[in-house]
Amino acid sequence: MTTEATTPTTPVADESTVLARIAALLRELPDAGLEDAEIGRDTLFHDDLELESIDLVSLAGLLREEYGDRVNLALFVADLELDEIIELTVGRLADYVVASLRATEES
Repeated sequence: MTTEATTPTTPVADESTVLARIAALLRELPDAGLEDAEIGRDTLFHDDLELESIDLVSLAGLLREEYGDRVNLALFVADLELDEIIELTVGRLADYVVASLRATEES
């Protein structure tokens, strides 16, 4: 028996596909006001998107629904220094997602 939290709903394709999916998930965040935002690799979560911590919690949940337990935003952020968190880009998150998915595919 599988659960939704451990089974990805979208297969991994490549960095650009993951980046586009993260941008779409960000636009789906309730109350974030990002429906029409231009989101690319260099978009900063803090300065450009002005996300609140609750938005990141929501994004973590959406990523888990999308990719399963293989992608854990909380663990990823926990390993960052404060300045790295402030300077976190959508592209860096996409790179983390791709690396996490590839690591589980290889094991």
